[in-house]
Amino acid sequence: MNTVTMILPWILIFGVMYFFMLRPQIKKQKEQNTYIDNLKKGDQIVTGSGLIGRITKFEEAGVIELQIDSKTYIKILKSAISKEASEALGSRKYID
Repeated sequence: MNTVTMILPWILIFGVMYFFMLRPQIKKQKEQNTYIDNLKKGDQIVTGSGLIGRITKFEEAGVIELQIDSKTYIKILKSAISKEASEALGSRKYID
């Protein structure tokens, strides 16, 4: 009986940690993966490093061509995408 009373608080602590810390993080990661999977040509995005651009081409192995200026194109990994530009910048558009 004494062992059970010692283990029970630890089980409760881990249960609370799961519901308040791990579960929301898992949900956020799932939403980010869904967003990245639903990207299409022409979407404006912001990378994790703060670059703003428009998707111009999808290439193999999760590589995306991104237009960051009228004649400037770079290649990034899909995993480098942070969020949609309108979400980060409001209604402002930086690439025409």
